[in-house]
Amino acid sequence: MKIVTAARNGDAYISVDVETDGPIPGPYSMLSLGMAYCGHFDGRSLEITPQPKETFYIELSPISDTYENEALHVNGLDRNRLLREGVHPEHAMSRAADWINKVSGDNRPIFVAYPASFDWLWMHWYFLRFTRHGSPFGHSGCFDLKTAIAVKGGIPVSRASKSQLPSAFQSDLPHTHNALDDALEQANIFFKLMVWDDGRPNIFQKRFLSSAKRESLEGIRIKSRRLD
Repeated sequence: MKIVTAARNGDAYISVDVETDGPIPGPYSMLSLGMAYCGHFDGRSLEITPQPKETFYIELSPISDTYENEALHVNGLDRNRLLREGVHPEHAMSRAADWINKVSGDNRPIFVAYPASFDWLWMHWYFLRFTRHGSPFGHSGCFDLKTAIAVKGGIPVSRASKSQLPSAFQSDLPHTHNALDDALEQANIFFKLMVWDDGRPNIFQKRFLSSAKRESLEGIRIKSRRLD
């Protein structure tokens, strides 16, 4: 589904998923990274897709000897193989940053995840640790799907887990614990969230634009009085 526009200098939404061998970066390692470009939004018009075609996937070499067997059991990655074949984090994160900047174009990259807290922690740390320019997402370019679904669906955050998703937001794609598969699954949920219509009038944007216009006009009046 395509919804009008060629947005510029708005948000470029990128669904991100990581697989790791433990709970925190540093003592543990990020083993794989998957990303999918969802589309963009400039505050007035939206272009977004339920099944992104522009994707990124890479497997990284571990940075420490510490790991949790439970994490490896969940993601199914062979840590010994990655010690031999995984891409060094400096090269992996540099390639990731180049891809993010390329698909974002003139728009600001916005990190999308479900929930964002875990994946953001890893990505931000790895970008700051292993690249010269830090994270393309900055320190706050983040969209938390879990919180957004709680707000839009009118449910507590504690009941906004994937296992309890309202049917309107459930993904058409499976959750496999492969980083790219799961990034695509999140992108599908994100699409459904962004285009969902609950029948209520969308007056927020109108209010915002009206308020901004009033403030702008007031500023002009103040400047005029000062010139007089």
